Order: sequence, then C-alpha cells, then structure tokens
Amino acid sequence: MMPSASCVFPTFNLRKPSSETDIENWASKHFNKHTQGLFRRKVSIANMLAWSSESIKKPMIMTNDRNVKKEACEIFKLIQMYMGDRRAKTDQLNVALEIATKGWSMQGLRDELYIQLCRQTTENFRYESLARGWELMAICLAFFPPTPKFHSYLEGYIYRHMDPVNDTKVSRHLRHLLARTNQKKPKLRKKPKPQSEEIPGRDSRIAGILGIPRILQGVVGGQRGSRDREIEPSPDESTRRNLQGGLWEPPGVPGVAISTYAKYCYNKLQKAALTGAKKGLKKPNIEEIRHAKNAVFNPSMFGSSLQDIVAMQKERYPDRQLPWVQTRLSEEVLALNGDQTEGIFRVPGDIDEVNALKLQVDQWKIPTGLEDPHVPASLLKLWYRELEEPLIPHEFYEQCISHYENPEAAIAVVHSLPRINRMVLCYLIRFLQVFVQPANVAVTKMDVNNLAMVMAPNCLRCQSDDPRIIFENTRKEMSFIRVLIQHLDTSFMEGVL
Repeated sequence: MMPSASCVFPTFNLRKPSSETDIENWASKHFNKHTQGLFRRKVSIANMLAWSSESIKKPMIMTNDRNVKKEACEIFKLIQMYMGDRRAKTDQLNVALEIATKGWSMQGLRDELYIQLCRQTTENFRYESLARGWELMAICLAFFPPTPKFHSYLEGYIYRHMDPVNDTKVSRHLRHLLARTNQKKPKLRKKPKPQSEEIPGRDSRIAGILGIPRILQGVVGGQRGSRDREIEPSPDESTRRNLQGGLWEPPGVPGVAISTYAKYCYNKLQKAALTGAKKGLKKPNIEEIRHAKNAVFNPSMFGSSLQDIVAMQKERYPDRQLPWVQTRLSEEVLALNGDQTEGIFRVPGDIDEVNALKLQVDQWKIPTGLEDPHVPASLLKLWYRELEEPLIPHEFYEQCISHYENPEAAIAVVHSLPRINRMVLCYLIRFLQVFVQPANVAVTKMDVNNLAMVMAPNCLRCQSDDPRIIFENTRKEMSFIRVLIQHLDTSFMEGVL
C-alpha cells in the first residue's frame, strides 16, 4: 500500500494559538451532523468535541470519500482500544501500528484521526486513558502531519495543553472526585425517575466522560430512560492510586504530566509540517512504532540540539568530544568507499534503507550489512539538516554571507562559534576535504563546488521569507562553505572523536 502524495508544507511560526471558540467555529463548518436517541436529536458541537465511551456511526468531519467514511468509524474504535476505553484483541503496540498505518496510507483520513484524538483527550478524567491518548498523538505525528487546513487548529489545541496550569486543574478535579468517592456512604438504590424528567445535557455528557457506565445507552435529547440510575462519578483505579499517593501521573512513567506530552507533540507537529509524512514505500513497522512511543521520554538524536545530543551520549561515551552519530556515519561512508563512489552526497540513498538505518542509529546500534555508501551519506546529511538549531547558529548567519569571499574573515567566523558548533563544523569540513582530492573527484564527479552546493543548506539556514533574498543568499551560502573547504586548516582535528 503506497502513501498518498505529501507536499512539503511552508514554515509555521509560533502564533497566538487558536481558541476553543475558533475550533468550535471550524467544527460547525466541517463536522457531520450527528444525532442520538430515539428521536434522533442533534448532538451539539461541544458534545462532539468531548470524550466518549461510545462508538461513532459516521466520520466526525464531512467527506465524500467512501473509504474514509468506512475507516473513520473503525479508527475511532482503535483509538478507544489504545486508550484502554474499549477491549482490544491484540496488544497496544499492534493497535498503534494499525492506526499509524491507516493514517500514513490515507491522507484523507489524517485530519479525522487527529480530531478524534482531540475529542478523546478533552474532558477525559481517566488519567491512564488521557495519557495514552496524548501518547498516541505523539506516535502519529512521527509518521504524518495533519493537512494545512487543520494544522493551526491542532497546533492551538496542543499549545493550550502545554501550560502546566491545565495539569493542576485536572489534578484538582480528580482529587475532588476521589474525596467525594471516599466520603460516599452506601445508599439504597433510588427509584427510577419518570422518563419525561429532563436533566441538563452537559451532565449526561460529563457522566460518560468520567467513565460512568451507561446502563441505558439510549439517552434521548437530554432525557433518561426509566432504567437509568443516579451514579456517582469516580476516577478509575489507576488514577485513584496515583492521587492517594500524592501523584498525578501515568502508571510506570513517574512524574510525567500532560503538559510534557503536549510540549513534545508541539515540536513534532512543527517538524512534521515541514518534512511531510514518512517517506518511502514501506509501511510503518512495529519497531518504528516502539521507537516513536519511547521517543517521548528518550529524545532522538535527529532533530535535537548539539548540546542535547552530547548530553545523551555522556553515559555511553563520556570522553567523546563529538556526537557519536556524526563520526559513526562519516566513518561508514568512507568504509563503504564513498570517496570512490560517483555522485556521493548528490545521489540519494534508498529511502526505506535510510529509514531503517536511522532507526538503528537512534538506538545506538552500529550499522551492519550496509553495501551502498549513499545510504549513510543521505542519513548524515539528514542529521545535519534536522539539527534543532543550524550547525552555524542564526546569530552568525549575517557574518557568513558578508564574508563569503574572504577566507580570513570566514575562518574568523568559524573560530568565534560556540565550542561544540566549531568542533562539529571543523570535523565536517575535514571530512569533505577528503572528497575534494583530485584522485577522488575524478571518480565521484563531486568537486568542491558540488560539495558546497549540497552541504551548504545543511549548515546555514536563511530566516527570510522573501524569495529574492533566499535566492541571493543561497549563492553566498555555497561560496562560504566552498571557502572553508579550500582554506580552513583542520589538522588539529586529526584523531579527535
């Protein structure tokens, strides 16, 4: 099954997040009309945007795609299974795999999936279920973004949950429920109320949100059937244990609040919007799902800052001055005779092999069985390109493009960089200097100009939105890197790891 074509979305800057009212307005224009009960009363937008223990009969978002209509109802059940709100026939990772594969394969299903996750993490006071919902959102964002039309609304939803104040509010509400449950005395079962007696619709919805079993599923237009009973809401057992211990956290992950998940999802959303869906023809696999799940608490070496990457490797490699991922991939390129391979760094490696290698490297595994030097070369370029901050930080950018033809000034800029950036850049330049040897260029057809062209975008990032400035600066960026390859003395880097 091949993924739908994914475009690379424009850069999204941090903006004032969309409000709940904005999302309700968006929903009023794009949601299907849902009804419930015997008289098919219309379900309000507020109800449709809040946690539910019940299944859905049609997609939340209007669509004419028959496949999406069918899959939307199934994926809602799978989300409930992953969150523990519905019994699953398989383990959690395989449920996540099925969800991620469906979203990756069907672009039309992605917004539906994300709005369903927003719904199931709204007014959900079962902590384990809530944490799993956010965890599932993080997993999905590792494989595909929402469409541009829904991006800002998902961004706003996630942004609002980054505030630790929300953690406090939910914790306070759970403690209140726990206190009421502990103080509650056994009561005789009340007589059923007349069917015509009305109760507020929101009370009925909150009952479902709090995990109260609905004895009668046919709640009709804000009325209860004769078999409904007054049931006191209470937190689930895992939440109760956490609260009694003075904690508010998911089981097995000490001290983690929802705002932590939200911050991770926010960063993933920004990156996913720029890179698009997972590339290649191979569907997501169980190892990638496991890695995406663990990445919430074990940051990836791809997309992190140099400082964080060095900190990650401190325990494994306390004496290393350079990132292990940089030196290991560089060595692999040379070990596979990359300096004698035509088009090295220009010809892309097989994307599925690159993805598999990335997974290995991110688990600190030494690559084995590689034959094509284009694969580690492509991954090495990706690592430089995905650094949280460019290899040459933004504050040095203007100096670089001002001195792109002046070797002395360009070298002075390099020596003024922060130590870790300077070391990593000098290692890269020394590595590239191997490839510009005449004997190698004769085979690779990659001279200093070609190498500068493919490597400059991985070292410098223009922050302007003006196409004319971007075009003009591209030439200067290439010239700056070319000058470094030709004139920077990197002999001091010999033997440095």
